[in-house]
Amino acid sequence: MAGTMSFLQTLQGRRGDRVPIWLMRQAGRYLPEYRELRTRHSFLEMVRTPELAAEATLQPTRRFGFDAAIIFSDIMTPLEALGIEIEFAPGPIIRRPLRVRPDIERLELRDDPAPYVGEALRLARAQLPEEIGLIGFCGAPLTLAAYLVEGGGSKDFEHFRRLLRADPDAMHVLLNRLTELSVAYVRMQAGSGAQAIMLFDSWAGLHDAATYAEFGVPYNRRIMEAAGDAGAARIAFALGASHVLDALAEIPCDAVGVDWRTDLAQARRILPGRALQGNLDPAVLFADRATIEREARRVLDAASEVPHVFNLGHGIWPQTPIEAVSGLVRFVHSYTR
Repeated sequence: MAGTMSFLQTLQGRRGDRVPIWLMRQAGRYLPEYRELRTRHSFLEMVRTPELAAEATLQPTRRFGFDAAIIFSDIMTPLEALGIEIEFAPGPIIRRPLRVRPDIERLELRDDPAPYVGEALRLARAQLPEEIGLIGFCGAPLTLAAYLVEGGGSKDFEHFRRLLRADPDAMHVLLNRLTELSVAYVRMQAGSGAQAIMLFDSWAGLHDAATYAEFGVPYNRRIMEAAGDAGAARIAFALGASHVLDALAEIPCDAVGVDWRTDLAQARRILPGRALQGNLDPAVLFADRATIEREARRVLDAASEVPHVFNLGHGIWPQTPIEAVSGLVRFVHSYTR
């Protein structure tokens, strides 16, 4: 079982001898060919130009032989359809943060979200070998809300967490608007060639379990239901979220991505019947070959009794050595259960 059979059938709950592998942020700054593209094009230009986004999507699968490609984009991309202006420097910057209810209530879906992503998916799917899976994605509403209220990235997200506590009704209005946007976005991606949809809840770890159950789970459920209805396999990923695995179990999905701090045995107990994705520490790729293979084997062995897609526990770092990635892919592909 190889390629898309391995990746997609693993998400569907089948466990073969060969473990599929792809890496979060695999299309990006650690690749010389990507850096060459960036000398001529800005990040936003690449995201908004289907030919460039498709090329960035395909680069890592050409070089490393990954079992899946993930579309080159950003979780903030569809927010323009709500009239939100975003810059990247390099992280997202919201010049007019949403910190009062009137600004939140004025949000409305003005256009189809990011149609250029759909075209990039179609171009990438046409050029990918049939056996390689293609992944679309979106940001979870609670994570998108964190950026929109805060105005950008933050250590503590004080403005966002203050609004959630001081005016929870306003937060629910915002989360509903973002969910409506995300439902339309994942349906478009599934209809444009994405065989799987990954939901990134990058700031789930900010919240206690009860808060996440109220403000995260219901909205994530709606998005994952829409992706499933559109025929896509579904992966949910929440960073720093080992304390909310019980809440994640309430989200309909085929696989759950876990970060490097999450014990895979714990995840297996709490998420029976789900495939797992992860969870090598991205820092391991800076170690020597023996260490990389030892740590990769530890992850593979821990997940050997369940359907497992090998991945990092978060995105690959920009300075990661190319030879470390090549060696990791070879090792994972040589591993047999």
